[in-house]
Amino acid sequence: MKRPRAATLHAHDLAGVFDDIGTVGDALDLRSEADELVAGLHYRLNRVGAQHAAPLRDRPRVLVVEWVDPPYIAGHWVPELIAVAGGVDVSARPGDRSVTRTWSALRTLAPDVVVMALCGFDVARARREVAAVTDDDALVLLAQARVVFLDGNAYTSRPGPRLVEGTELLAQLIGG
Repeated sequence: MKRPRAATLHAHDLAGVFDDIGTVGDALDLRSEADELVAGLHYRLNRVGAQHAAPLRDRPRVLVVEWVDPPYIAGHWVPELIAVAGGVDVSARPGDRSVTRTWSALRTLAPDVVVMALCGFDVARARREVAAVTDDDALVLLAQARVVFLDGNAYTSRPGPRLVEGTELLAQLIGG
């Protein structure tokens, strides 16, 4: 009888996510399959990046909100997803933790696009949550920027292969 092995996963950026896929592959004695999966994910990210490459000054300024009360900005791997998708994340750097900010502080970032990718919620629920926001600075921010919705539960909140599909969707949403 084989003895169970514990695998610690603790990704904070895309490199960490890909490393964790390898860790799971090792734990399951499927390292070559994990490496093949990671190679395919890199290929897809490179393809999106090439399709949406533009000089930095021409890229849309993007704010990704993952919670509305209080407002949280998306960190970890999300700034990398935005960069690959052709945008510039105005609120976080790769590997940063998701943190709370005031709506006033978010408004001063002057994003072109606000992506509502609420953690744990699909698009329909995210729309309801955003519609319930009454903060004056939030309302101004959401009126001044183009607001788009992405299923944060499926595509940005969980460190796994679907982050690449999320990047592909972000590229379409932000128009970078």
